[in-house]
Amino acid sequence: MADWQKITGGITAPRGYQAAGITAGLKPSGLPDLALIYSDVEAIAAGVFTTSQVKAACVEYCRQRLQAKHSARAILCNAGQANAATGNEGWIDALESGMTIAQALNIPSESVLLASTGVIGQRIKMDALRSGIPKLVAALSETGSDAAAGAIITTDLVTKSIALETTIGDRPVRIGGIAKGSGMIHPNMATMLAFVTCDAAVSPGLWQQMLARAADRSFNSITVDGDTSTNDSLIALANGQSRTPAITEVGAESERLEAMLTAVCQHLAKAIARDGEGATCLIEVEVTGAHDELSARQIAKTIAGSSLVKSAIFGRDPNWGRIAAAAGRAGVPFEQENLQIKLGNFLMLENGQPLPFDRAAASTYLKRAAKGAYLQEDTVLISVSVGNGHGVGKAWGCDLSYDYVRINAEYTT
Repeated sequence: MADWQKITGGITAPRGYQAAGITAGLKPSGLPDLALIYSDVEAIAAGVFTTSQVKAACVEYCRQRLQAKHSARAILCNAGQANAATGNEGWIDALESGMTIAQALNIPSESVLLASTGVIGQRIKMDALRSGIPKLVAALSETGSDAAAGAIITTDLVTKSIALETTIGDRPVRIGGIAKGSGMIHPNMATMLAFVTCDAAVSPGLWQQMLARAADRSFNSITVDGDTSTNDSLIALANGQSRTPAITEVGAESERLEAMLTAVCQHLAKAIARDGEGATCLIEVEVTGAHDELSARQIAKTIAGSSLVKSAIFGRDPNWGRIAAAAGRAGVPFEQENLQIKLGNFLMLENGQPLPFDRAAASTYLKRAAKGAYLQEDTVLISVSVGNGHGVGKAWGCDLSYDYVRINAEYTT
């Protein structure tokens, strides 16, 4: 049993946070497109961002802010325009966005972090953003998580949200999160945006380390299409409003908090992978027997990201040879005579030797997953063992359907 329980409230479940999401006119669709997350007090801030050499203005803005100051009070996110590859003008727009929301909240601009999502090469519609800021601030609410979650999505079919609660020092501590992402998902860090709030008090360095490790075990372990975004951002705030003693060093309390943080991130990451453009099921790959966790995750992510594996899953074809081939090209040494592959409960390869299995029943397993309940019974499990090492790693992806091509072929038209 986990040391926490799921609660309602999403990003505003932790104490001392408000959120809002409105329609400002940034999206041509007229759907909600501007979100705000706000802490009542200055919060310790940490971030993990895309490693792409082509970075959105918001990414550079956040990097600079967090290098200069390890705290923040507000996260402003616009949807509709990525403000990536927009040059100096896009940078000026980012600076103005931060200053405008800071003035409306009566906080220093240094306490604002930014995120953007949408079409690369398009600047933010600043007239719409300026006009929307007063309405956005007025909409702030302790129950505004759902509105914020709805305002950050683009091609997503569903919003993504979670909140968990544990006990530290005899007091409840909560972590909440929202995320967006459906296509261009292959995080190095992940296209995705994710925002996490926590009401514990944590030292800046420790909070950043926790977040980086949680990202590796969640957002950096998902893939939809092998494409890393210009805007990937994971931002986490910890404001101390639970009134628990500050966590400043590694120990039982920090480990419990990090485990819950990782659980929040993994839930959001799996929700993103399941919502992959055109996807019909979630794929979970677990690799055991590797030399270390990093090696196991590398093999798992290679399998989850294989277009051939993903296509076979969509076709309900239990073609384990594609799984073996993907494992072999992951760049992790192992002896193929130690390779074992399972699809669900069907053992297909052991000690590097193919085994007879009920192909029709395995295909039915894949068909049932495609009809299963969302994030419950809609998961295809692939288990791979590569040896006797202690390394265990997981990765998540989705199948590759005809609709993925249609959605992305028509993305800007």
